[in-house]
Amino acid sequence: MADTRLAISLRLLPLLLTAALALLPVAVSAETETEALYRTHCAACHGEDRLGGLGPALLPGNLSRLKPAAAEAVIRDGRAASQMPGFAAQLEDDQIASLAEWIYREPEVEPRWGQDEILASQVVHHPDGTLPDAPRFDADPLNLFIVVETGDHHATLLDGDTFTPIRRFATRYALHGGPKYTPDGRHVFFGSRDGWITKYDIYNMEVVAEVRAGINMRNIAVSADGRYVMAANYLPHSLVLFDAHNLDLMKVYPAVGENGQSSRVSAVYAAPPRGSFIAALKDIEEVWEIPWPLPTEPVVSTGHMATPLAPRRSHDTPNFRVRRIPVPDYLDDFFFDLDYQHVIGASRGGEGGMVVDLDSGEKVADLPLEGMPHLGSGITWEYQGRRVMATPHLTRAAVSIIDMTSWEVIKTLETDGPGFFMRSHANSPYVWADVFFGPNRDRVHVIDKQSLEIVETLIPEPGRTAAHVEFDRYGEKLLLSLWEDDGAVIVYDAETLEEEKRIPMSKPSGKYNVWNKTRYEEGTSH
Repeated sequence: MADTRLAISLRLLPLLLTAALALLPVAVSAETETEALYRTHCAACHGEDRLGGLGPALLPGNLSRLKPAAAEAVIRDGRAASQMPGFAAQLEDDQIASLAEWIYREPEVEPRWGQDEILASQVVHHPDGTLPDAPRFDADPLNLFIVVETGDHHATLLDGDTFTPIRRFATRYALHGGPKYTPDGRHVFFGSRDGWITKYDIYNMEVVAEVRAGINMRNIAVSADGRYVMAANYLPHSLVLFDAHNLDLMKVYPAVGENGQSSRVSAVYAAPPRGSFIAALKDIEEVWEIPWPLPTEPVVSTGHMATPLAPRRSHDTPNFRVRRIPVPDYLDDFFFDLDYQHVIGASRGGEGGMVVDLDSGEKVADLPLEGMPHLGSGITWEYQGRRVMATPHLTRAAVSIIDMTSWEVIKTLETDGPGFFMRSHANSPYVWADVFFGPNRDRVHVIDKQSLEIVETLIPEPGRTAAHVEFDRYGEKLLLSLWEDDGAVIVYDAETLEEEKRIPMSKPSGKYNVWNKTRYEEGTSH
């Protein structure tokens, strides 16, 4: 009987295998077809491994600003003012949907981007010192604005006196974290979501050099003397240091805690009075400080923030060596006091903030800031003889105002919705706060710095997002964005609050004034 059962089983085995194999190709062939479509139509620009090339990286972390439905539209119709063509004539709807779904999947093997890949990516178009030293335009170099237009991935160089565009030029895909200037205002560095750092000579309106620091980059920082650039990466988990002249690679720092755990890097900032970079780590309870070499000549800031002639060092740390500062919670959003002694940090998953003394490494205060404070957009000013800071909240319709001596919340202003950006200027009596999230995103509040009250609510264009203010160097005029693909930059009189001019732009996500950013003006983010 056993032999009979075995014989029957052996006869059935081929049938069972055939049935199993008949099911397998359904899943495999669909995956293979999608991959084949990608190799045929996409890989030439976006890379065989989706790490990017002429086009951006197509990985989930790099596509956070693009919804899947919008990705389908881009594949089908192309993207205006870019090299992305439409494939409606070559691909069926189900093929487009399959490609769009596939690029949002994590790769089976985590892609690598280390020293060899960084070195191979560097391109130097104009070596340092080879371009003329005189500006090719007639405008105040310290009152220029760079306007980042994310709608079609361009930037506009804008005269801050006449508010006339000087040059509009293409940028990398999805710039992130804000451009950073050298102290003289001649060069600006852009960082893209997919890891590219671009050095641009404003005087000559030319790209000087480019290098790819990572696959998914959060932001960049430039040292106070303009000699070094540091990049913060989500993928891979690293900080990367460059010589600013030609973006030559200097060092890669794996973001690994003392316990051996690897971490994404939320952001990196320059702390001029300390002569160091400060990095926020997202997945380990540490803040890192990395000092740069002290300048051989004294550097004097003429702005509101009085940078010492030689940055102070409260600790004996050799140049470019990591100083680990343990903190009692995960931090991924930062604000600093004016002398960079204290960092005010918050975790995106937390319900508050904390204040850490960077010299001692001790926590000195907890802040009751429910609703995800957006500390990176915080600002400060003098109020009744004391320094206060204010921050919007990403999930709460409020602005919190904090005494920076006692670290107490002295007022909470109720707003028409959660906000994203706040801006002011030392010469302006007002703070401008947008209402970026929710149904009232077309509004912007004007807050009196001394009464701590909302004195005006403007609606530049009903139903269209109003966001991100930046003042000119004198605090007399300001720019506000209509944050739409067919948007505009609106020029206001900072005293009368009257609109003066509209400049059409494609989703002008941020405006960055040279004077305010290089002098660390108190009313702008750093």
